[in-house]
Amino acid sequence: MASQDFYLRYYVGHKGKFGHEFLEFEFRPDGKMRYANNSNYKNDTMIRKEAFVHKCVLEELKRVIEDSEIMAEDDALWPQPDRVGRQELEIVIGDQHISFTTSKIGSLVDVNQTFLCLPNSTKIMNQVLEFTNQKSD
Repeated sequence: MASQDFYLRYYVGHKGKFGHEFLEFEFRPDGKMRYANNSNYKNDTMIRKEAFVHKCVLEELKRVIEDSEIMAEDDALWPQPDRVGRQELEIVIGDQHISFTTSKIGSLVDVNQTFLCLPNSTKIMNQVLEFTNQKSD
């Protein structure tokens, strides 16, 4: 797995009263991690951080992604981004590439309302929860 291409990017944001507010992070194949958080609330400035992580961090991210089986999913039936906001998840592992876009989901209640009406909803909901709340063994 160490020699495979790997890339992970997550974005959540909206445009509202305080302008374009968002949180974004990415992990690149060379171990570079980038983080950005833009909130204009009370005239805050954008926070940008970059660091390099050890290859074991990338391996753990790959393991979590592979265990979740999220790479086999399809966002075709997921809610489209709306005035509330949008979320994006992009992952590359080896020759597999996914890019999901959906509306902003801010709570477990939103997850339940969003995914329970879809085919394989329990599986999808579990994958989302596993991916976002994964604990190391």
